[in-house]
Amino acid sequence: MTEAAPISTQRPLGGFVVRVIAWLPAAFFVWYFAAPVLTWPAAFIVELVARAGFGDIVRGIAQSGSTLTFATALQPGESGAKAGQITVGVNMLLYAYGLPLYAALVLAAREPHWGRRLAYGYAALTPFVAWGVLADFLKNVAISAGPLVASQTGFVAWQREAIAFAYQMGSLILPTVAPAVAWVVSHQAFLERLRRVVV
Repeated sequence: MTEAAPISTQRPLGGFVVRVIAWLPAAFFVWYFAAPVLTWPAAFIVELVARAGFGDIVRGIAQSGSTLTFATALQPGESGAKAGQITVGVNMLLYAYGLPLYAALVLAAREPHWGRRLAYGYAALTPFVAWGVLADFLKNVAISAGPLVASQTGFVAWQREAIAFAYQMGSLILPTVAPAVAWVVSHQAFLERLRRVVV
């Protein structure tokens, strides 16, 4: 049985912070170049939800690199104007940067079974990436595109407010808070040992 690595009694918190900072560049490097693979599960979730909940708006979804492109049934002018359909591209990296943050925290903690912890965290964070991507798309068609396009979506005022809230959550809060919460939940023993040493 693998035992947890002991925490040094000399500035343990400082050492952990230094290790996190040291791991961040490598984690972001891997995340950036592996983004098409790492974001594919989130893209799959987005497609399932979009087709089930917004099938009258979304005609198709395609992933190119880390960008997810939504082909819609919406037109740039009034409905029935036959001016072509609107497509919306969303950069999934804007909502997936919590993945390398979580990885750096896990690797810096130097706990046993770190590979399993990375896998569990990845699985837990992927739905939040999907949330941000889908909220970005909905914000674009229901709010940012203007009244001519927004009127074609059929969203009423309270639904547009909910979309705006979901977008704010998905872009400002979840990408940073979710990885921190996932790390805390998966490293209770480490945090308890750190607390005993610091106190």
